[in-house]
This record gives sequence, C-alpha cells and structure tokens, in this order.
Amino acid sequence: MAKAKRAAPSPSTTSAKGWKRTKGEKSSDGWVKLSKGRTTSTSVKAPPGPMNTVLEHIGNTPLVRCMKLEKEYGLDCELWAKCEFYNAGGSIKDRIGRRMVEDAEASGRLKPGDTIIEPTSGNTGIGLALCAAIKGYKCIICLPEKMSNEKVYVLQALGAQIYRTPTEAAWDAPDSHISLAKRLNAEIPNSHILDQYANPGNPLAHYDGTAEEILDQTGGQVDMFVAGAGTGGTISGTGKKLKERLGDSCTVVGVDPKGSILAVPDCLNDENRLEGYTVEGIGYDFIPDVLDRELIDVWTKSDDAASMLMMRKMIRTEGLLCGGSCGAAMSEAVKHAKSLKAGQKCVVILPDSVRNYMTKALSDNWMIDQGFIDNDLIQKKEFTGWWATKKVSDLEIKTPLTITEDVTVRGAVDLLKNEGFDMVPVVNNKGDVVGVVTEGNMTARLLSGRCTPDSQVTECLYKSFHKVKLGESLGALAGIFDHEPFALVCTDQRLFSADSVGGGKNCKTRSVVSGIVSRIDLLEFISGADSPGSPMKK
Repeated sequence: MAKAKRAAPSPSTTSAKGWKRTKGEKSSDGWVKLSKGRTTSTSVKAPPGPMNTVLEHIGNTPLVRCMKLEKEYGLDCELWAKCEFYNAGGSIKDRIGRRMVEDAEASGRLKPGDTIIEPTSGNTGIGLALCAAIKGYKCIICLPEKMSNEKVYVLQALGAQIYRTPTEAAWDAPDSHISLAKRLNAEIPNSHILDQYANPGNPLAHYDGTAEEILDQTGGQVDMFVAGAGTGGTISGTGKKLKERLGDSCTVVGVDPKGSILAVPDCLNDENRLEGYTVEGIGYDFIPDVLDRELIDVWTKSDDAASMLMMRKMIRTEGLLCGGSCGAAMSEAVKHAKSLKAGQKCVVILPDSVRNYMTKALSDNWMIDQGFIDNDLIQKKEFTGWWATKKVSDLEIKTPLTITEDVTVRGAVDLLKNEGFDMVPVVNNKGDVVGVVTEGNMTARLLSGRCTPDSQVTECLYKSFHKVKLGESLGALAGIFDHEPFALVCTDQRLFSADSVGGGKNCKTRSVVSGIVSRIDLLEFISGADSPGSPMKK
C-alpha cells in the first residue's frame, strides 16, 4: 500500500519546542501571535541609560503586587511590595549611604582621603562602603557579632575594615558598636561618623526619594504603608511625605520586633523586653533621633518565627528574594491589611536581600535549629530507627571538663593533649557556658595569626554550639548532627539565695554542663553490641 504523502508545511517559523509563527504575522500592539495561542513580545522595555557609576543604580526600585499572599490571607485589598533589594548594594540603606556621603561632601565636611566610620547592623555599612570604594574614602564599620557573615564578607570585599562587638552590649556600654565607633573617631585623624541615627540625610533620602517613587507607582493612592523601624529613617521620611500628600487616608504601620523598645505605647514592649531577637536590621534598645514616632498611626510587634517563615514564603510563592526584616514587615502587614477594602492599596517595604542570610534563614537546618518550623515549607526531619526514641541519657557520656575564660590558648592545647579531648566548653565567672574551644578553631586562628599562644581562649571561641538535655531523644540529637559535629549536654540547676529560701522570688535557674556528645558517640551506640541485629546481641 502506498504511503500517504504528508502535507507540505505552511510558511512559518518553527522553534525547537514546536511553536509555530506565521511569517510576517504581527498584531497592532506589537505582539506576535503563536499557533498554540501563546504570544511573545517582539520588543523590550527600554533599559535605563548608561551610568557613570553604580551609585546611579540606587533608587527607582520596583513595586510588585503579591497576589498569592492576597489570596492565602484572604485580603480584599491590593498588597504591594517595594523591593529595595534591587538597589546597587542590595538594600534600602544604599539610599541613605549615598545621601549622607553626598551631603557631607557638599558641606565640605568630607574631603578626599578621609575616613568614614559607622556603627551599623550591616546594610548601612555596605551602602557607605560602596560609596567609599567608588569615591576613594577609607571605611571602618563597627558591627555587632549577631549580624550575618554574609554582610561581613561583602563589607570586606568592598575594602571596609571590620570591628565586631558583643551583641548583648547595650547601646551606651563601653563595648557597644556605637561606643567603639566614637573611640575610633577620636583616635583617627580626618575621620567622620556620618551617624545614621541622627543624620537628617537618613529620613530625607526617603522623603525625597522612596516616598515619591511609591506615590508615582501607585498613582497617588496608598491606603496603608507598612515598614520596619530600625533607625527610623525609612518609616519617618516616607511616612511624613505620605501624610503630607494623603493625610489620614493613609495609615502608617510601624513594625518593631519583640525585644526592642521602639513601639508606643511602651506597654507594647513588655513581652521579651530588651531580650535578644533573631531578625537583623530593625529594633533598638534606645530611641534614635531620626525616628519620629508621632508619624506612626499603629505600632505592631513582630515575632522571629513568623518573620523568618514569611521570608521563606515570599521567596517560594512570590519569587521575592528578600531578607528576614522583610518577613517581619510582611508578616504584620497581612494582619493589618485585613481592615482594607477592595480597591485599596497596602504598600510594604522589603528592605534587603536574601544574599545577607544564605547561611541563616535560607538554610532549612538553621530554621529547624531555631525552632522556626511550620510543617509546610520547613519540616523537621523525623528518624524512625529503633534508636530514635532512646534518650541522650542512654549514651555513655564522659565526665565533663570545663575551662574558664582566662585560660590561654597554650594552656587549652596542653589540656586537650593531656586529657585526650579535641574540644572543651568555656564558662564565665558565673558558670554559664560562653562557647566551646576546639582543636580545629585554635589551629585555624593560630596559623592565620589571629591569635597567639598567650591569647585567652575567648579569642578562639566556637560560639555555634547546641545544648541538649538528658531527656531529649536521640532522633533530635541526630538532627543536630546533620549540621553540627557535637552538642553540649546540659542540666538545669536552680539556685536559691538567702532571701529566696524564706519565700522570696530571688531564685535563678542556670544551665550546667554534664558532658559533650559527638557524632561518634551516637554511631557507637547505634552499632554497639546491644543494637537490634547485632551479631553480638544474645
């Protein structure tokens, strides 16, 4: 039987995936029709013009609608995200970094060869270091230890000199990042603290820039504006312009993390007052000069877990590669935006990029370790082996050995050698564990010259450690060992002072180290003689 001849193809262009386009077919709006009903643009939006430096790529960030979040949280209004991570240095703080430097140059304060010093949570430092690198200034950044290593690496790459300070130090303590910056400023000739906490260029950058962009992008309609409060420059500068243009038709919502004291009335700050929190870049233990709290209609307190989970949700569902403080703002925005009606608009500031948190909130293991679990995006790993329900107390835990902070690196090395250990916990004068000194950490710091044999072990502390209790399951311990080589076994000890015995409240609970367990301890237990299926088990 003769084979039927195939019809000759019509004059068209065929792609590798089989899409066909008739030659010359072009709709009046510039779109080319495809045979399967799809369209593709034949033109692109005109790019911004050529720039003399990357500093010209600060501002004019996109406003993106979050339709999936609108649906998930049952919002009638439009939810819009102002994506500040598209700035040249990756955050909204690029705006104030450039503004403060240019103002200082215009006033004659900042001259070629001078040094810029700034205490910061990282993003303002990056904005200033970016300006310093391009304009030829020296740059010194004072940064609390809490802030991510990613910020440190970017700052170092930009040529900034970094000084780290204790996270727990109060803002006016001698060892705080603010106090250290002031001392360096007094010691270094021709140095300047541009001072984001008091510099009018901070809120003015947003009054003149951010707010105008939002008004232009929304057609002049902003029914609710939500932003986190740190120095207060963003919410004060933007909020002031919005209030001037829109009056009371725009509600300004300030987001302050639990542990901070910026919110009013002050009773809002009672929960976890002045305690540590995970979110970076917002909240303080003092009221910055540039924060105008009278401009804020509603204050709301954000929660670490909700903030970090919202950050991950925005990345997964909206494709917005944003950071933790973005999650704080959005997690509160979806609550307060429920009061808005159809056709109204809520604009939320997303201050920075996920680039700063690659080893923190972008890591599932880190999220699980912090307890930020929603059993949807972040799910705790479950182990089902016979051993998983056994307790830490079932392991053979060696008698604990601890050292104090004043022990030298040389002394710690001798101790580890004599005792046959490769790590030992370090405690302060109150008996609290402040870290662990390990063979690997001492080796790395000695070889790199970051400490000497006579340095105190506090110069070599490994602070990323985990505590477990004797009653915790080995399954939970195995989850820790997925990303940490060891864990400290601790028991709680209640300490009564003289006036508490008679019914007073002066009773304190502290953690006491019972031992250290490592991966090999767990492996030995699972593969030991008593394990099911072992040839030695009778």
